[in-house]
Amino acid sequence: MPFRSGFVCILGRPNAGKSTLLNALVGEKLAIISPKPQTTRNRIQGVVHVPKRKGKGGGQIVLVDTPGVHKPDSSLGRKMMVEVREALEGCDLVLVIMDVTRKFDPRDQFALDLLRRPKTKAFLILNKVDLIREKSKLLPLIEQYRKLYDFAEVVPISALKRNGLDTLLDMVIAALPAGPAYFPEDQITDQPARFMAAEIIREQVLVNTSEEIPYATTVIVDNFEEGARLARIAATIYCEREGQKGILVGKGGSMLKKIGTSARLQIERMLGTKVFLELYVKAEPGWRDSRRFVEELDWRRQLEHRMMEYGTPQEKTEESRAQTVPNDGRNQTED
Repeated sequence: MPFRSGFVCILGRPNAGKSTLLNALVGEKLAIISPKPQTTRNRIQGVVHVPKRKGKGGGQIVLVDTPGVHKPDSSLGRKMMVEVREALEGCDLVLVIMDVTRKFDPRDQFALDLLRRPKTKAFLILNKVDLIREKSKLLPLIEQYRKLYDFAEVVPISALKRNGLDTLLDMVIAALPAGPAYFPEDQITDQPARFMAAEIIREQVLVNTSEEIPYATTVIVDNFEEGARLARIAATIYCEREGQKGILVGKGGSMLKKIGTSARLQIERMLGTKVFLELYVKAEPGWRDSRRFVEELDWRRQLEHRMMEYGTPQEKTEESRAQTVPNDGRNQTED
């Protein structure tokens, strides 16, 4: 049995379960999750190492989670769709994930239309089948999708319950070409810890705020110093209006402290060390429509800039500190 490997893109509408599937297959939380649409804004790679089993060869699957497919109306939305299209280029297989609890509509068709350009081999992944009592209802749904696209396989799963994932992995490995391992066995993602920390903070904003706040916010890590026993992290939560800034800070800094405490605990689990986390909030009017600002949110670009500036202290200036609101509970390492 040859060792098989390849890049597998996960494609679908917002809230179809793409990030849940990525995390379940990798076995670790790599992508943040919330019930709010468009939670994922960047391509996220997760590596699944499949060992050799009796009668089956091993392999390596590089999963690429993508933002939810939608018709963009801002620079941020357009950047998200660029991430989707770039993920589709050169991938070996596409997993088109559909929520079986939702009726097919033009947004699903928009996702399927993206497949026709590269004409890539694709599996139809019917997610959330645990919520369907009468499984016979899946048959007409499968027939409907097969008429819309020539799917190589149709796989019913529950990403949340982890049902059907072993079958899916076997099918994916069998569909990939023989090839080398792209990542060492102890690596499960290409994301730097700095970016993952920013996403964890943004997830807590999504969880703890409502209405338009989650969509109007983003997070940039300004300083990340990881030591053997303590990591020092400073990050800024950007919003679009002063009113949103007040909500994020909360009375007496209560909301910011809540966000910071929850984020710190998750970052500590990720890094395996204590974390000293400082959070700031800054209003950046219209940042979602600023192409320059949106481009700077890409962790790959941030990494390039940091490499160019290697050796330069990455500290906030007095001016930027004056424009932000510090977290009351920023000394957040546990006793």
